[in-house]
Amino acid sequence: MAQELISNVQSGGRGLLKKFSSSRSSQEGKKLLLIGLLVVLAGVTSGWVLSGRRGSSGAPTGVVVPGGKSGPSEAGVADELTFRDSAEGLLVEGGIEGEGTHHLVREGGEQKYVYLTSTVIDLQSFVGKKVQLWGETIAASSAPWL
Repeated sequence: MAQELISNVQSGGRGLLKKFSSSRSSQEGKKLLLIGLLVVLAGVTSGWVLSGRRGSSGAPTGVVVPGGKSGPSEAGVADELTFRDSAEGLLVEGGIEGEGTHHLVREGGEQKYVYLTSTVIDLQSFVGKKVQLWGETIAASSAPWL
């Protein structure tokens, strides 16, 4: 009995093995490839469009968060419970080894610099000015204080 099954399978008997039409699978493969490329293209395009609407901090540029202030001399949220740490110095653009978007230049040299990232305000509007800020210290790999 086992010999009969083996010979039937090898000879294509009883419909166990069928040949597929090469033209049909080729057309379906092309359709799937085209659909895949269109999905990838749509994803890249939508990502590019959406990324152009935000500033470097991730928050929409020029938008004040709820409860926040924005003006020539003051910006942000007055929340002393969340933002307990403070620092003062000259705000300069640039972080250290990929950490922070800006830093404060303070007396005492580079080891006293404070590296900053803000999700609340646009730091760029205060570059070149002496500022006093309050914030929350987060973990950093390279920056001495972030």
